[in-house]
Amino acid sequence: MLALWIILVIVGFVLLVKGADWFVDGAAGVAKKCGISALVVGLTVVAFGTSAPELAVSVTSAIQHSTDIAIGNVVGSNITNILLILGISALVHPLPVNKSSLVLDIPVLLVSSALLVGLGVWGQALSWYDGLIFLFIFIVYMTTLVVLAKRGKTAPPPEEEKEDKPPRTKVGAWLCRMEQKTWFLVILTLVGLGMVVGGGTLLVDGARFIAEYFGVGEDIIGLTVVAIGTSLPELVTSVVAASKGETEIAVGNVIGSNLFNILLVAGVSSLFYPLTFSIATNLIDALVALGAAVLLFVLALAGKKNLGRVAGAIFVLSFLGYYAYLFAVRL
Repeated sequence: MLALWIILVIVGFVLLVKGADWFVDGAAGVAKKCGISALVVGLTVVAFGTSAPELAVSVTSAIQHSTDIAIGNVVGSNITNILLILGISALVHPLPVNKSSLVLDIPVLLVSSALLVGLGVWGQALSWYDGLIFLFIFIVYMTTLVVLAKRGKTAPPPEEEKEDKPPRTKVGAWLCRMEQKTWFLVILTLVGLGMVVGGGTLLVDGARFIAEYFGVGEDIIGLTVVAIGTSLPELVTSVVAASKGETEIAVGNVIGSNLFNILLVAGVSSLFYPLTFSIATNLIDALVALGAAVLLFVLALAGKKNLGRVAGAIFVLSFLGYYAYLFAVRL
């Protein structure tokens, strides 16, 4: 049985890698065709798609009253998204931070992260009314994003640029032709999204079984195996985007995913069952998540709207330090 789950984890990872590749290509192509900025695509479509595993895992955990996994998944994913994913992405390729992210997206993330800490400490649980507060902020944020996107909408870019190198095979030539068609890009995006979500779900289920097989606690599973597992779509998507030069999608994907995790995932999950918030454990993790968001804001300002390799190294070292604490103190 254990061997089967290990194989399923590997299959899930393969689906994630290839699905993320197709998803980024399709999403970026649709954005250019429609004249929508890649940043907005990253903050909405890509972020929602890659946050689907977190939503599924946390809601299922809440229904099953496994609140340690539900809240650990949200907080752990946010820590992983900023410190590990943005860190690795910045090491692969310097990441410019859009002005709108500094003015709107990151401040909303800071407020949401602080609210998660405050509401959790206040009632020592995230109840249904806390969930309604998160969902209200989510609706206001998304409405603002759509309005700003419509105001800033530009004409589609000219149809040139695509051919850096001539395709070497008939399949390559066919793909080049098909990537000029909007309907094909939409299908590519949807298929890629399905592979990302399916692969992430498969990987998380397998990793959870393996962790439980070796007797690891639920809170650690939520913060590590489940959090990293559900963040793998963001990791693969952002790193692939960064390597392709689609840096706005890489940054927007992480910020958007973190907002989705708190406002949508925690919001919806707490409607099903109160998510217990332990002062002894969850508070430290939620403060680390808030600290990661503050670090992102500070480094983006210090780097003059740019996250370079130094910032990437700081993120990754901070992530390793947090995990050293988890395994040294909490395991």
